[in-house]
Amino acid sequence: MDGFSDIAFFALLSKEGSMRSAAQQLGVTGPAVSKRLAALEGRLGARLMQRTTRRMSLTPEGERYLVEGARLLSELGTLERAIGGAAAVPQGLLRVNATFGFGRRHIAPALGAFARRFPQVEVQLQLSDRPADLLEDRFDLVIRMGDMPDSRWTARVLARNRRVLCASPRYLQAMGAPLSPQELTRHACLFIREGDEAFGTWHLRNGAQTETVKVRGPLSANDGESATAWAMAGHGILMRSAWEVGPLVRAGQLQQVLPQWRLPPADIYLQFQGGAHLPAKTKALVDHLVEVFAPQRPPGRADASW
Repeated sequence: MDGFSDIAFFALLSKEGSMRSAAQQLGVTGPAVSKRLAALEGRLGARLMQRTTRRMSLTPEGERYLVEGARLLSELGTLERAIGGAAAVPQGLLRVNATFGFGRRHIAPALGAFARRFPQVEVQLQLSDRPADLLEDRFDLVIRMGDMPDSRWTARVLARNRRVLCASPRYLQAMGAPLSPQELTRHACLFIREGDEAFGTWHLRNGAQTETVKVRGPLSANDGESATAWAMAGHGILMRSAWEVGPLVRAGQLQQVLPQWRLPPADIYLQFQGGAHLPAKTKALVDHLVEVFAPQRPPGRADASW
């Protein structure tokens, strides 16, 4: 038996005043109660009760164990009510990780609205060039793009997304637009270093046809906005998330390259530790982000927003 259950047992025995009465309350036999008391006294190395055929009385050690044990049980109850309350009401610290560009442009404003809605929750946002490890880096929520996250964790799709190839009109006017994936090898290509993806290797698909192209270029960065700025300045062809370059394509500042070819998906996921006891603060943030992004999510294909 653990210490807290022993304290509760001893408190009940003291209250009932007899082995028989305590046994009835516990639903066990009288000898079982006697045996448990003996085991408790043996573990503590002290006699807690003086026992005769007619009555039981506390020893000085028994009185101390009862009084201080009651205090510990009360503190435990207070702690458990506080934890239970935290599970029911959004409050406390939430640590969130997202990638630089998407986090800065889309997640940070959404978290600002969340903070107004749930003032008892403190949110810490950390931006990085690659998704953090949920458990090792001790985050409550990780926003990531690409393939479905690790199956050990719970994931929800925040938005459908895809990667596209694009370049500035100035670059395409000067260098010409590639007509096939293999023609990319003759162009300057701009790279964003993300996670463990093969650097400079682009995978494209057009129906059943697939192409893997090793491309080269003068510039690379671990920050998508820097690479996008280079593309707009005419330095080459960029692979970028449609969520990020869509407004630039619609405005004519960038033009899509090889639009009939598909690149690996870049769906946006919320990753968190799920289970039956998801803290209220995490659930509130997940629900909030899904609600914020729902109106911006295309109803069908990910390129419906073009």
